[in-house]
Amino acid sequence: MDKKVFGVDIGGTTIKMGMFSSDGELVDKWEIPTRTEDNGSNILPDIAASITRKREELSVSKDEVAGIGISVPGPVDDNGIVHKCVNLGWGVFDIDEEMKKYTGVPVFAGNDANAAALGEVWKGGGKGYKNAVVVTLGTGVGGGIIVNGKILSGSSGAGGEIGHILVNHNETEKCGCGNKGCLEQYASATGIAKIAKKKLKEDDRPSVMRNARSINGKVVFDAVKAGDELAVEVAEEFGRVLGIGLSIVADVVNPEIFVIGGGVSRAGQIVIDYIEKNYNEYVFHASRGTKFALATLGNDAGIYGSAKMVLDGVGS
Repeated sequence: MDKKVFGVDIGGTTIKMGMFSSDGELVDKWEIPTRTEDNGSNILPDIAASITRKREELSVSKDEVAGIGISVPGPVDDNGIVHKCVNLGWGVFDIDEEMKKYTGVPVFAGNDANAAALGEVWKGGGKGYKNAVVVTLGTGVGGGIIVNGKILSGSSGAGGEIGHILVNHNETEKCGCGNKGCLEQYASATGIAKIAKKKLKEDDRPSVMRNARSINGKVVFDAVKAGDELAVEVAEEFGRVLGIGLSIVADVVNPEIFVIGGGVSRAGQIVIDYIEKNYNEYVFHASRGTKFALATLGNDAGIYGSAKMVLDGVGS
C-alpha cells in the first residue's frame, strides 16, 4: 500500500497543506486561514478538520496515512516541544502529542525555516546534497542547516537562526529580536531597503532608484542590472555583510552548498554573485568553493520539508 503523507506549513496568515505519496510526489495542495485569536487555540483543530475533509474527498482512509508533518514559525525541539510561537499566540507545549489527539496518526513537527531547508534539499535547489545551508532572504533572514540529510535543530529548536549572527558591533538600532547589529538588519529585504534609503539620502548622485514609489530589494537589484552606481554600492554592502555571515556559518558546519531563497532571491543569479565573491574572501580556506544555488520550491518548500520529516521519522 502506498502510504500518504501530509505536510503542513503554519504561517501567520495562512496554513499551507499538501498531500504527498511516499516517494515525494505532491498529490494535492491547498490553504486555510490561520485563526490566531484565543491564543491560537483553533489552529490545530482547523488543520485536523481540513485534513479529514481532504482524505474523504480523495478517498484516503486513516490507515493509509503514514503521518502528518507540521512546520511552525518558532523553535521546536527534537521531542516535538514548541518553545513559544509569538505570532500564533502559542506558549510551550507538545505539539506532536496535541495534534495526534485530533488526528490519531503520528505527527512530526519542526521549525518552519528548518522544514523549508529540508524541503529544498529533498526536492529543490539543494537536491543531491546531504550537507547544506538554506538561507531565506525575506522580511528577515531565515536559515536551516542540514547535516547528513537531517535538520540541525539544536537543544531548544533554535539552531539555524543565522539572521541573528552579530555582524556590526556599532549598530545603534535594535533588531526585531531585541539585539543590535544582527545580520538580518542588513541582508534581508528590509535591510537592503534601509541601506539604499540611507545612501540616497546621503549621496546626491543620480539614481533610477529615486524614481521608485518605494524602495525594496527588487527595485535595488533592477537598478543594479541597469548599471546604477548607487544601487551597485548597495548590493556590494549587502553581499559583503551576508558573505561574512555565511563564512562564519561555513566555518562551523562546512556545508557542500548554500541554497538562497526568499523574495530577494527572485532577482536571480546576480544576488548569488554578490554573496559568493565576499564569502570566498572571508571564509576558512577549506570551505572556499562551496556551491551556491537558488531555491526552487518557493512557497511550497515548507510543505515538502514537513512531509519529509514524516518519512524520515517513520523510517528511523
